[in-house]
Amino acid sequence: MISQPEIVGPVGGKIHTGGSRNDQVALDERLFLREAVAGTLERIEQLQSVLLTSAEKQIDTVLPGYTHLQQAQPILFSHYAMSLFWMLDRDWQRFRDCGQRADTMPLGSGALAGSAFPVDRDFLAAELGFGAVTANSIDAVSDRDSLIEYVSSGAILMAHLSRFCEDLIIWSSSEFAFVELSDSFSTGSSMMPQKKNPDSLELVRGKTGRVYGNLVALLTVMKGIPLTYSKDMQEDKEPLFDTVETLWMSLDVFAGVWDTMRVSHDRTAAALDGMILATDLADYLTRKGVPFRECHHIVGGIVKQAISDGVRLEDLSLDVLKAASGVFDEDVRDVLSHSASTDARDVEGGTSRRYVRAQIDQGRSL
Repeated sequence: MISQPEIVGPVGGKIHTGGSRNDQVALDERLFLREAVAGTLERIEQLQSVLLTSAEKQIDTVLPGYTHLQQAQPILFSHYAMSLFWMLDRDWQRFRDCGQRADTMPLGSGALAGSAFPVDRDFLAAELGFGAVTANSIDAVSDRDSLIEYVSSGAILMAHLSRFCEDLIIWSSSEFAFVELSDSFSTGSSMMPQKKNPDSLELVRGKTGRVYGNLVALLTVMKGIPLTYSKDMQEDKEPLFDTVETLWMSLDVFAGVWDTMRVSHDRTAAALDGMILATDLADYLTRKGVPFRECHHIVGGIVKQAISDGVRLEDLSLDVLKAASGVFDEDVRDVLSHSASTDARDVEGGTSRRYVRAQIDQGRSL
């Protein structure tokens, strides 16, 4: 192996004058993090673009919205897709902020006390594309906050993806069949020829725990290290590198799944149970001047009767409704439809088509 002095002569031995591996490692990690953040932001934006296109396409698709895994109220599939869009928007901001806070150059900090030579730190920062230099040499060589922040932001992002993976896995089952995954993102069974397993989503869901583990590992490494540097800090790299690789892969795969899956308008509509418009009945009475607590009680009785009679709320006769409350009139039919229910939520952030379109427009403008 040819050494530096053999290439450039004695001047090669001066390369490390006033420098240390401590500030060099801190620099290299920030340079790596810059690329990691840029690549993560790009992939988040790509997934957001897929979601916007999906929301535009499915603007008339209604499906049950759930709380406690029980049908609650009708929502637009587009509204559901946009909920992930806004989660990702917060993720994007966290990664951007992480990158901005890491945009300071540590070279010139030496081992911990700074350089004894007149290093032009501002010149070096400009040459390396940093916005500023670190303010304190002790902090500069001991700081791994930006790494922790990246992995923490990654853990939150993976939590978001994991929750949607869970929904899509359930919705792709034969019992729901709200969505059908592309063959490109599914696998068959080694024994059962009819199976179409959502392995891509299961793997993303499973890798969420891996990123959580990386965050705990990194926090644990850093929790008890006295200032400034100890060899323990060599363990900061593997959790970071693994998290970057896992995030990029998960975002790419999830975007591919969503972009290629088929949404079944017929199945989502058929799944809306017969009692899901109960809140709309209560809202109708409220608009007629009945106190909501009383409305809740009245509609609760109507629901019990509908279940007992084996009919849907929208199929109850006006006579039955009037027996529960004389306030009901012919115009109650105007609220007893799933499209009317969603469009009635016509407030900013609501599931009406008007405001979901406004969300999409807002997302396009970001």
